Amino acid sequence: MQIKSIINNHSGIYGFRVLLTGPLVTGAMRIWLFGMLIAFAAITTVYAESDSEPLRVGVLQFGTVNWELDVVKTHGLAKKEGVEFKVIPLASKSATNVAIQGGAVDVIVSDWLWVSRQRSEGRDYTFVPYSLATGSIVVWPNKGIRKFSDLDGHRMGVAGGPVDKSWLLMRAYSRKTQQEDLRDFVKPSFAAPPLLNELALKGDLDAVLNYWHYGARLEAAGMAPLIDVEEVLSALGINASVPLIGWVFDESWAAEHRQQLTGFLRATYAAKLILAESDEEWERIRPLVNVSDDATLLVIKEAYKKGIPHVFGENEIEAARKMYEVLAQEGGPELVGKGKELSEGTFWTGFRIEPGLNIENSSQ
Repeated sequence: MQIKSIINNHSGIYGFRVLLTGPLVTGAMRIWLFGMLIAFAAITTVYAESDSEPLRVGVLQFGTVNWELDVVKTHGLAKKEGVEFKVIPLASKSATNVAIQGGAVDVIVSDWLWVSRQRSEGRDYTFVPYSLATGSIVVWPNKGIRKFSDLDGHRMGVAGGPVDKSWLLMRAYSRKTQQEDLRDFVKPSFAAPPLLNELALKGDLDAVLNYWHYGARLEAAGMAPLIDVEEVLSALGINASVPLIGWVFDESWAAEHRQQLTGFLRATYAAKLILAESDEEWERIRPLVNVSDDATLLVIKEAYKKGIPHVFGENEIEAARKMYEVLAQEGGPELVGKGKELSEGTFWTGFRIEPGLNIENSSQ
């Protein structure tokens, strides 16, 4: 019965069925052909199953990407593209990097600096933009901090550690505009984003450089934005918007699963359009965003919308090269490894975001 089912479900082996019942087939030939039939059916079954396996997406357990993926699932956006996916929750950024390197997931959200470093070391990961949202310095208004130089002598919390990209860019900006390293005139405290917010709300920190959605919560609580990374990049001569984080995957894997991957990416950008236009959708995902008051939700919503990439092409890649030079100089080998410049292939050419958020698949 099992063999009959396999035969009926694989029309490509019709010829074998004819041979097996043909009048010129001897007993020995029939046995040999029957064995070939089973082997062929097994192979085609394996390939059919592998093609239909869902895309494995590794995400931080409480990361903002979960909001977007929830919209994708709720509105059936991936199914419209003929794609299935499953979310693999992970505990930390390091865990996401380990998961993709170990083959436990197919796609993660990470930054293109990590991708460039991996490519310089012989691994062919590549990147598609996810968000332009970046960190900013927020301050308490009653601390007398009106401009960047007023940070002198104040306690400042920094997320991500000493080689965090936003922190390094702020240091480069400080040297250019103040002729002094920011590290030398503030009192930096490096800690996890939730802890920094807790310390700031208790009054133990005068200023905070945190990830965008944590900074948005502090703004809603009364802290004021002082300067963001976009302003810093402009001052450093980098005028195109460069998304720091994006979808990361193995380029060889992408070549084999191109339709599945591009369908998934189109679905995520369709979700961005919904979140850009629908206040009702933000109300629906409010429990995921984990906010109870309207003011905080509004700040987070506006920051998310500002971070949606509406175009990504050669101008943005050139801006990324310039940013790489700045970050490599500031962070050194600890940040970029042995790479002296942005690695070729860091940004995947198989998917492009055109002006107006039109999504195209490249034929390259």
